[in-house]
Amino acid sequence: MLTRKEQISQVVVTAAQMRDIEGRIFAAGMPVAALMEKVAGLIAKRIEDIYPSSCVGILVGPGHNGGDALVVARELHFQGLNVWLYVPFSKFKELTSQHLQYAQSLGIPCYQEIEQLPDCDFLVDGLFGFGLERAIADPIASAINHFNDWGKPIISIDVPSGLHTDTGEVLGTAIRATYTLSLGLWKLGLLQDQALEYVGKAELIDFDIPLADVQAVLGDTHKIKRITTATALSTLPLPRPPVTHKYKEGHLLLICGSRRYAGGAILTALGARGSGVGMLSVAVPESLKQLLVSHLPEALIIGCPETETGAIAQLQLPEKTDLNAFSAIACGPGLTTDATPIVEEVINSDRPLILDADGLNILAGLDTIPTLQQRQAITVLTPHTGEFQRLFPHLPDAKRDRIAAVREAAIQSGAVVLLKGARTAISNPHGIVWINPESTPALARGGSGDVLTGLIGGLLAQAATKELSIEDIVATAAWWHAQAGILAAQERTELGVDAFTLTNYLMSVIRVVV
Repeated sequence: MLTRKEQISQVVVTAAQMRDIEGRIFAAGMPVAALMEKVAGLIAKRIEDIYPSSCVGILVGPGHNGGDALVVARELHFQGLNVWLYVPFSKFKELTSQHLQYAQSLGIPCYQEIEQLPDCDFLVDGLFGFGLERAIADPIASAINHFNDWGKPIISIDVPSGLHTDTGEVLGTAIRATYTLSLGLWKLGLLQDQALEYVGKAELIDFDIPLADVQAVLGDTHKIKRITTATALSTLPLPRPPVTHKYKEGHLLLICGSRRYAGGAILTALGARGSGVGMLSVAVPESLKQLLVSHLPEALIIGCPETETGAIAQLQLPEKTDLNAFSAIACGPGLTTDATPIVEEVINSDRPLILDADGLNILAGLDTIPTLQQRQAITVLTPHTGEFQRLFPHLPDAKRDRIAAVREAAIQSGAVVLLKGARTAISNPHGIVWINPESTPALARGGSGDVLTGLIGGLLAQAATKELSIEDIVATAAWWHAQAGILAAQERTELGVDAFTLTNYLMSVIRVVV
């Protein structure tokens, strides 16, 4: 059972949902001023932990985000920091105006012009909060650009000013924060790829929103969730029962590789091996069989007839074995499109199926949505943005709003869709989305996706024998893969994490967190 804190850390909201949740809190009797005091106090304490410096500049907006910033300024002033205010607006919400008046009565310097600003150690951004919809224009746009160019660390309150709260789109210009302190609940825009260069390190300031208010607005099943360590570990097939055997721990069939792309088969199989799957069978062109045996002596390597180009021409499974013998099938890495008949065969099977790489390219040529709708078993697709556009050319642009795009793809196709990226997003056919909130650019290497495919396949094969949720197990695989990359990058730098090395860190992640 997850604690309240663990449940809150999963929740992701839009601007409209956050307004509704806050509305319930205020309607229940919480004074706006009291909540502002509580939230700003938590922010001030966290800022002191992050930057125990002597001088801070506070950027004050006209709304309650500016009010939060003014209370933070007051608290830091009382702690002995040298504080000044940048206040470029003339009209404010009533509560914000009162806090500005009090800050000035305390003797905190207040400036309206950029040219007047003294030096400082860091800045706190309270210009605009969640819900900004319009593009920022001059003179505020020029001021934001000035602060970005100043080279000072910036801590943004709730959302970096200028970012769309839901899509992460830059509305004209935006603060490039070093830290973003999301208030109460995670805002969707902070987890969109296009926002990441503005968000910096994101943290949640939990100010004790009642779960009942969250559930009243979002329902018992939250539609968008962050993958957390707690949720990922709760889905891992651990611990194993004391009495079990290899077939109870899943039997995965990988179909991958070609004479040209032998490495894709090896890396996918190593990812699957890292999952702990009970039995692993790997179908490859006959010319690759001995190579695969040398890397994976514990796996059953199936050499298949191959085309003149070195692709699998025909699945040649062991005697008295058909596709129904496997708990799950993963297909695609290194295949080449010459293996189209093979992909068509597994699509027509009734086994849980993961398609990646050339498996996706072949699927795109078969008319994706009608083909997947005809499948009797679950399908997991793992495209990057380019593959996604080929699979779903008529859906929303995945580059602008990844969450909307992946959700619509899953709903229309009936598949679980994992859209790769800096913040990988996974949706099931019911529109529930998981977002992986952490990753590393070290994973931007050839073969990294092959490892993920194998890992998903191995976990899915185990899930098939334990009746675990498919989308949850896919989300756990994405988290595990990313954490292995993060751990490897910490030890080897972002330049030192090739795909083969990545597979050696999968178990290290589990040892660290379990």
